Amino acid sequence: MREGTKLTTREKASYGLGAVGKDMVYMLSASYILYYYQDILGVSAIAMGVILMAARIFDAFNDPIMGVLVAKTRTKWGKFRPWLLIGTLLNAVILYFMFAAPPALDGKGLVAYAAVTYVLWGVTYTMMDIPYWSMVPAFTEGGKERESLSTLARSCAGVGSAIITIITMICVQKLGGGNERMGFQLFALIIAVLFAVFIIITCVNIREKSTVDVDSPSVGQMFHALIENDQAMAVVLTIVLVNCSVYITSNLVIYFFKYDFGGTGWYNSYTVFNTFGGAVQILSMMLLFPLLRRFISTIQVFYVSFVMAILGYCSLLILTFTNMKNVFLLFIPAFFIFGANGMLTVLTTVFLANTVDYGELKNHRRDESVIFSMQTFVVKLASGVAALIASICLSVCKLSNDTTDTTAVAETVSSGSVIGLRMTMTLIPIVGLLIAVFFFHKKYILTEQKVDEIAEQLKREYEIG
Repeated sequence: MREGTKLTTREKASYGLGAVGKDMVYMLSASYILYYYQDILGVSAIAMGVILMAARIFDAFNDPIMGVLVAKTRTKWGKFRPWLLIGTLLNAVILYFMFAAPPALDGKGLVAYAAVTYVLWGVTYTMMDIPYWSMVPAFTEGGKERESLSTLARSCAGVGSAIITIITMICVQKLGGGNERMGFQLFALIIAVLFAVFIIITCVNIREKSTVDVDSPSVGQMFHALIENDQAMAVVLTIVLVNCSVYITSNLVIYFFKYDFGGTGWYNSYTVFNTFGGAVQILSMMLLFPLLRRFISTIQVFYVSFVMAILGYCSLLILTFTNMKNVFLLFIPAFFIFGANGMLTVLTTVFLANTVDYGELKNHRRDESVIFSMQTFVVKLASGVAALIASICLSVCKLSNDTTDTTAVAETVSSGSVIGLRMTMTLIPIVGLLIAVFFFHKKYILTEQKVDEIAEQLKREYEIG
């Protein structure tokens, strides 16, 4: 049974701080690994796309196995915290080396280094990400408390992502003295240290409150449970489509500012754009989402978010074809896209957490680690697919590191290349979002009333048991 205590402010703050560090690391890898190896080190875009996608295929086997290992863990510190701490420390080390490629490497050696470090980064990230999110149902009592903590954690994760989005290129320029390669190496070291410190604070202050002992599933049982939990599958497939759409844009937006928007200080405009967008994303999680929840359900907020995102992409497409050079006009699509993304990240976690109770009622077992391992996998899968699509775009459009004079990069790129970049970063995300909202509407049935009914039914079963 669960203890009847509510979460303390220290627990909430500590869990949120872990989310900040975790998503700082993830955003640095998801948004800048392609740029670092392709545009700075000279690895071909297609080679990088294949590496990123292959790593995600590997995760198809690694992530579920990690979920099983977490479920089987029994220690005096719980089953989540040991993996969370070990995975974090290893991932922080790998993150640094991933952005610290030895200068002596080139050609095939550099490709091999990128492949090995990126795969190891994915493995160690899984090692800490699955237990982090799996803890939510284990130390909350469901309902409003779970939704509140999920909102807080996702808001903090949004802060972490926004911090990286806002400061990366400015810090890289300052730390490296104009040398982007050295700048990324030093910046990655700083982020890795902060990540480790934040998660240590989480591990020290968080305790599991669930004392319900369940059998550890085998790999076969795990896949069977996932197939049977149709609501979990509906949510994770929606997450794939949403995140793939968003990550395509996040991978390409730096190229848009460098090769299309142009200018001697293109990274300053890029930073201004991301600063505004990051602020909107955080505020949408902390203010807009709670405000909308006062009047409409979580599912209705979900649909509102989709409408906002599609409007944002449409306005971005229109603005890119006006040949404008005023970054402040881009605040219009940024408001809709970043605001929608902020709310969607909160909502998908809430929906996925709800499927744990649904799965327990249907399959008679609580599969937190199993279900949240799928979240980890699909988020990384989406980033891999997005990186592959982005790399194909860069290769086809011939946007490469060959143009080293950043004061004139925009003038050296053909109009066809620019149009291809604009279309890829807007139209493909629109199609992905439309498919996602149609699929979700058709498959997801866990309304707030249904979730409350399931919680009440499980409570009765616990009392009888």
